[in-house]
Amino acid sequence: MPQSMRLSVLSSLLAVLLPAPLEGAPPSREQARSMTMTQYGIVATSQSVASQAGVAILERGGSAVDAAIAANAALGVIEPMMNGVGGDLFAIVYDAKTKKLYGLNSSGWAPEGMTVEALRAKGIVGQMPALGIDSVTVPGAVAGWDALRRRFGRLSMAEDLAPAVALAQDGVAVPETDAENWSTYSAPVADSPGFAQTFLPGGKPPAAGEIFRNPDLARTLRRIGQEGRDGFYQGPTAAAILTLSAEQHGFLRPADLADFQPEWVEPISTTYRGWIVWELPPNGQGIAALEMLNIMENFPIAEWGHNSQKALHVEIEAKKLAYADLLRYIGDPRSGTVPVAQLLSKEFAAQRAKLIADRAQCSVPPAELTAAASRLSSDTTYLTAVDREGNQVSLIQSDAGAFGSGLVPPGGGFVLQNRGSAFTLKPGLPNTLRPRSRPLHTIIPGFMQKGDRRISFGIMGGFNQPQAHAQFVSNIADFHMNVQAALEAARFTKPDFGGCDLFMENGVPAPVIEALRAQGHRITVTPRYSQRMGRGNAIERGEVSGVNFGGSDPRADGEAIPQQPPFLAAGQSER
Repeated sequence: MPQSMRLSVLSSLLAVLLPAPLEGAPPSREQARSMTMTQYGIVATSQSVASQAGVAILERGGSAVDAAIAANAALGVIEPMMNGVGGDLFAIVYDAKTKKLYGLNSSGWAPEGMTVEALRAKGIVGQMPALGIDSVTVPGAVAGWDALRRRFGRLSMAEDLAPAVALAQDGVAVPETDAENWSTYSAPVADSPGFAQTFLPGGKPPAAGEIFRNPDLARTLRRIGQEGRDGFYQGPTAAAILTLSAEQHGFLRPADLADFQPEWVEPISTTYRGWIVWELPPNGQGIAALEMLNIMENFPIAEWGHNSQKALHVEIEAKKLAYADLLRYIGDPRSGTVPVAQLLSKEFAAQRAKLIADRAQCSVPPAELTAAASRLSSDTTYLTAVDREGNQVSLIQSDAGAFGSGLVPPGGGFVLQNRGSAFTLKPGLPNTLRPRSRPLHTIIPGFMQKGDRRISFGIMGGFNQPQAHAQFVSNIADFHMNVQAALEAARFTKPDFGGCDLFMENGVPAPVIEALRAQGHRITVTPRYSQRMGRGNAIERGEVSGVNFGGSDPRADGEAIPQQPPFLAAGQSER
């Protein structure tokens, strides 16, 4: 019998003997990477060297929080367009002793003198500036490190920051995605004060593999290591920030920096298919992820199948509904009433779900509850860490837009964030600019738990984040993926708030994309593992087994790196 005929007969027999796949069956576990598995600690970041920095701190006896601070500081050296000491920070911490979750909001406030009227006097009307000194809010990251370490750390701040100081002083080989981002995002701010001197060595962005050094940042980090938060919000670094603000006719004053304190908050949650999913409360946008999941829970997504036409249609439309409510009702809760309980209500979600029709809706109004979009791009870093005791950290940090405001304090080695661009100048809204208020924030850490399984996760990307969180949670809860597969699965993103346009990775089957287009969705197909979809990391802890599982998104240069096991006991020599 010819080979071709034998193959045809074999295929026919297999078709008869093997059952057809059930609709909604879990997808293939094919992954670009395997999970990292160990009974010791793991650090997962978007850059492998930063993950190594965090692991080095675990091996010195540091906690998961110490490791997260070290990894975050290292990321500020390696990918300065995404994060750094000039930005803000949010974190969710699981404490293994108390078995409780703790939330930290370390997002900075607007200067006392920055008001809608003061901006109008400078000729700024209609919308906040995207760059420059009037987009700058007080950086919260260093105060966040200080608060986290004091409560959950085991090492000194100097020890936590030592890897980042070494990287800044000795240099780091620029990774591929960072070289691409450096080239793309440095152009709009190349002429900003201090920028070229710090971030354009030789007058141009560093190429992939080029060694980049930042001795100014090394000095800034050493000062923070020695003096804690006072080494940033007071003293020479604060003076440099204030000098720059004065030169640029900004509003920052010494008290705006010295008075700032982060806030410990209670995480908010919902349930989805038996999982409890936590986000941080407003002024962050995590509540939109929870509302989106509540809406999705009204539909049999698992039965329809992963990335099926029906499932994706519901997820896309749920995103529009949740984001419409986000823009209307979310801001700094200290500036007015934010209807958190209503937005998290299952009954409210069921009513919103009834608005999902067979056709894509290009204009979705917010819900009418009793009680303005920003121009931020997807320039953030997310990391997660776990130690061998089971302490777990979900941490996200950002300069807001790429390279933030573009402004570099003299001798500081870092950019100031442009998070103030997220305020609206329209009166009477929760996110209206007010003195010492915090803007609507895009960066959100996530956490989920079912039984003895705990997962810390996050996916970067500006306003992409809640929809990416919801897709990740669905991958775990509906389709039983592991954390690596859930990160790798093809995603969609709708980065704006109106219309029917969205981006979708080509890992979604072409017939599904065409069926969605027939429903009115205007889809642009992107290459698989596009940075446009955000870059994520995740760690799962098995409480009973004590095993940790790490995943890192192939859309970045990162890795989930395990702590080295103690192969040799103390004092024991190898035979």
